[in-house]
Amino acid sequence: MSAVAAAEVHEKQSGSIPRILVFSTNNISDPGIDLAGSQHMHYSPGVEVISMPCTSGIKPAWIAHAIDQGFDGVFIASDGDECAYLSDCSKRASRIVGEAQALLQERGHDPQRVRMAAICSVCAEPFTNHVRQFSSLLAGLREQGAK
Repeated sequence: MSAVAAAEVHEKQSGSIPRILVFSTNNISDPGIDLAGSQHMHYSPGVEVISMPCTSGIKPAWIAHAIDQGFDGVFIASDGDECAYLSDCSKRASRIVGEAQALLQERGHDPQRVRMAAICSVCAEPFTNHVRQFSSLLAGLREQGAK
């Protein structure tokens, strides 16, 4: 194991890096996320991915539950307008994020802990950029003592 990899494992175990739950879609964003891995692009080892058929299937309560259970943030790698199931998936996903942010506020959490972006099947670099920026934001929230 390289020194960099060992340091990342130590950071993950010590809890010093933000934990991010990513909701991804089987046909659209999963291939882009897989591409980031196969091209050895660096992004936080605190990222955990759950695949779903469609972004609009995510429940706001799942997002709030993830935060309640210790994830620092939830990133939704949306289908965007490429959803094979629903023509209004983007609108539904935006509504879901809004409802999740309201739910987080009700529970005393910062609504910035949820972020969404359209990630296509070849969007490896945009995915890694979004996750790095989100991880930095979450680290800043942690330093400020934000819940």
